[in-house]
Amino acid sequence: MKKTTILWADDEIELLKPHILFLESKGYEVIAVNNGNDAIEESSNPNIDIVFLDEQMPGITGLEALEQIKRRNPNVPVVMITKSEAEDIMEAAIGAHINDYLIKPVNPHQILLSIKKNLDQKDIITQTTTQTYQAEFSQLGMQIASAETWQDWIAVHKELTHWETKLSQSKDRAMNAVFVMQKNDADVQFAKFIKRNYISWLNTNNPDKPLLSPNVVKEKIVPLIKSGRQTLMLLIDNLRYDHWCNLRPLLSEYYNITEDSQYYSILPTCTQYARNSIFAGLMPLDIEKMYPELWKNDDDEDEAKNRYEEELLATQLKRLGYTEKFFFEKITSINPGRRVVDKLQAIQQHQFSVIVYNFVDTLSHARTEMDMIKELAADEAAYRSLTYSWFTHSTLFELLQELSSKHINIVITTDHGSVRVQNPIKVLADKSVTSNLRYKQGKALNYNPKEVFEIKKPHEAHLPMVNLSSTYIFATNQDFFAYPNNFNYYAKYYRDSFQHGGVSLDEIIIPCVHLQPKR
Repeated sequence: MKKTTILWADDEIELLKPHILFLESKGYEVIAVNNGNDAIEESSNPNIDIVFLDEQMPGITGLEALEQIKRRNPNVPVVMITKSEAEDIMEAAIGAHINDYLIKPVNPHQILLSIKKNLDQKDIITQTTTQTYQAEFSQLGMQIASAETWQDWIAVHKELTHWETKLSQSKDRAMNAVFVMQKNDADVQFAKFIKRNYISWLNTNNPDKPLLSPNVVKEKIVPLIKSGRQTLMLLIDNLRYDHWCNLRPLLSEYYNITEDSQYYSILPTCTQYARNSIFAGLMPLDIEKMYPELWKNDDDEDEAKNRYEEELLATQLKRLGYTEKFFFEKITSINPGRRVVDKLQAIQQHQFSVIVYNFVDTLSHARTEMDMIKELAADEAAYRSLTYSWFTHSTLFELLQELSSKHINIVITTDHGSVRVQNPIKVLADKSVTSNLRYKQGKALNYNPKEVFEIKKPHEAHLPMVNLSSTYIFATNQDFFAYPNNFNYYAKYYRDSFQHGGVSLDEIIIPCVHLQPKR
């Protein structure tokens, strides 16, 4: 096994002999030089793993040598060592992309810690994360088994998201596989919980039920705008809770996160039903009854199912006593929207604004259809990473940075999440049945009732009926529906894709976050 090789440049290198002997006793190889020129020359050695560089050397200074070293070996970590605590030197070193900064006199253990931090960090994180997860595995299992309320399941989902994110940063594939099994078990238990409770949430006055899609605007938005605070509601379609957790550090630089909560999407967990319900403040059946001209059923193939969101929102706000004009814009891959500066001006001119952003949902669909996107978002960790990369370079993030100085409150939410499906299950249906892979709605459905969450009386779930014998069925866990014709082809094509519409933790329990500008 190759020894870790350290390049140490210091004009008083002879005085550091005890430090070098200490490192060699720990199994490291040390190349010692006493000037910047030799440090630059030695840095071309491909075996160099890390460089310790004295800032104050005669001739070429450490900062000057640093620039040349980075040109020759851009990926090698460099630790600057200096006697000076001058702020301008620190800033210059940080600006030149050093990896660590130590103040003389340094002791051998400081050097060892810096080596471990820069070279062994992933291994240490993997070891620590694995040990901690192993210790908490049984406790998390008991938390899943004993979850009985909607609050319990939100707590379970948060804990699973925490571990999913941490384990994805480690290199222990075996432990990742154990976690996947535990999360799958949680989804099985959660589906049973939804089957037992969902209908009663919609048909009783019991206050002990979760916040659902129709009440998001009423509970989370209207109190803000009625208190006189300018507010932007940002709905990012298909934003899972783990995606939000990944974006949160970026926004916490500009905003105080005063509420970081989750709510339950209605079924089906798809844009047509859940998002229309958010903006209308009504369940889908009630939208159809009260505003038939604004509701489009699954069989309306020629109509966009969410084209009337602004109109539906206006009806809800009017019912809630807010009649002021508001700004509304939907940004899709087809319609990129106006420039950021235009949106900024429009938002500043209104007490209440809404932006709907469809990128994450578009990415999810593109992953199914395009091999390149499937490769880029191969699993949940890669999907989070791709979403993070989009957001950091998006005009949306630019807009939010600009708004942070305008005293405008932001509520970030979504309409549903998604789940990576694995298991095809057969369903027989005629051509009028919806094509969604996670739910089916129509007549003459033929399926195994044990494999689905079935709603034979759609009115009990406040869902429209296209015909008198309509039934809704929902896939649970990591299942998806496939027809017997060409079953193997479609099973292979859609397996491992991200879908929504059914019952899983990641589809139903979704973020609703309140941000206040720091400035």
